[in-house]
Amino acid sequence: METAYIKTPLGIAAITGDETGVAIISVSDEGIASTEIPLFLQIAVQQLQEYFDSKRTDFTFLLNPKGTEFQQKVWKSLVNIPFGKTKTYLEQSKGLGDVKAIRAVASANGKNPLWIVVPCHRVIGSDGSLTGYAGGIWRKKWLLEHENPTTQQSLF
Repeated sequence: METAYIKTPLGIAAITGDETGVAIISVSDEGIASTEIPLFLQIAVQQLQEYFDSKRTDFTFLLNPKGTEFQQKVWKSLVNIPFGKTKTYLEQSKGLGDVKAIRAVASANGKNPLWIVVPCHRVIGSDGSLTGYAGGIWRKKWLLEHENPTTQQSLF
């Protein structure tokens, strides 16, 4: 596994993977951007930069996250939440077929190793609150606003 570091509006993103796919994307307040990007991470870096430049709404590079069977199932459901939309933890649990699994689903979301690409930031509380986000609520708020910017309406 190799890692590339890129500067984003939310901090330094670390992208870790190999020829089988990207296993981890995380963000930190500290770090230095890589001067050289490993060949098999270049498309992931490019697509993330396009996302932050508002030129991309989905990702097509290979993913290879490590997790339990249940976590994998939960993470796959996150990818189905459209860009610019949100879903509640309850809706996500219902979609997975078990409304009672809401806490387990929320826990699996919290262990999502693929920041932004597997969009756990699109899951909100039933009351619309921005609950639980490993990267910090301020980042979740920024990502949701980035994906669904409010436009000022004309008065005329």
